[in-house]
Amino acid sequence: MKKILVYKPVPDDVLAYLREHAEIVQIDAAQHDAFVAVLKEVDGAIGASVKITPAMLEGATKLKALSTISVGFDNFDVDDLTRRGIVLAHTPDVLTESTADTVFSLILASARRVVELADWVKAGKWQGSIDQAQFGVEVQGKTLGIVGLGRIGGAVARRAALGFNMKVLYTNRSPNSQAEQAYGARRVDLAELLATSDFVCLQVPLTSETHHLIGAAELRAMKKSAILINASRGPTVDEAALIEALRAGTIHAAGLDVFETEPLPADSPLLSMPNVVALPHIGSATEETRHAMALNAAENLVAALDGTLTRNVVNRDVLSK
Repeated sequence: MKKILVYKPVPDDVLAYLREHAEIVQIDAAQHDAFVAVLKEVDGAIGASVKITPAMLEGATKLKALSTISVGFDNFDVDDLTRRGIVLAHTPDVLTESTADTVFSLILASARRVVELADWVKAGKWQGSIDQAQFGVEVQGKTLGIVGLGRIGGAVARRAALGFNMKVLYTNRSPNSQAEQAYGARRVDLAELLATSDFVCLQVPLTSETHHLIGAAELRAMKKSAILINASRGPTVDEAALIEALRAGTIHAAGLDVFETEPLPADSPLLSMPNVVALPHIGSATEETRHAMALNAAENLVAALDGTLTRNVVNRDVLSK
């Protein structure tokens, strides 16, 4: 019977599903040495939020598949996994809508200063009619620039165009004809997107090409009235440059669900900035979506070990080996 390592808690029904197909070993990845030892004994592993390096896989000759309960896969060396013949699966479809909801909540909260003014009310500072000091900015009819128009970016574009009559600009490696036809999205280069967008929204994976994609120069290229939204991966933004831009008024505000270091350090200047909405990486964090992600990842792993997985594969070259 195959053996599977479960290194992140999953719902009981998902664990029961896995037990129908394999012997289960559960271990906390924080127990590093024990975790690495178990990797050498199992056929597959499922979990999330743990960096698995090539060194950790030395001697793991039985390991045939890894399944991450996430859409992102920057915790893995994909080339190394491919060389080893290890399938890497992820969950790109089931979290699209919930993550797009989070992105748009950041747009609205940042523009209308929702968190700041909610705290202002709770602090007893609402003593009469509000004035210009409490005004936000409009979202309706503004220009949204989306850097990376994949599944989630497309769902954000739908909300923007159809719900808020926003003009949608985007950058992408290839054209997104569906978004262009359905939402009037227009593909432009990054320079034009930064210069003309009222909201700049990052929806790219973390790769060597996207690391610090938005730095000091890019922030200076944005409108002073612009708001940066990042719910992709923290290191896509140079955080030190962003902090300086927010302090200097180079851009108006930021809505962030991801950070270079997570959890966000208690001494981070972002925590004390009124023009920053900071969330604890909740992109897909609903009961429904997290359950669907865990089940999808479990199904991916079982199929990968059976040799029948054809979708949700990060390193498809392994399938042809």
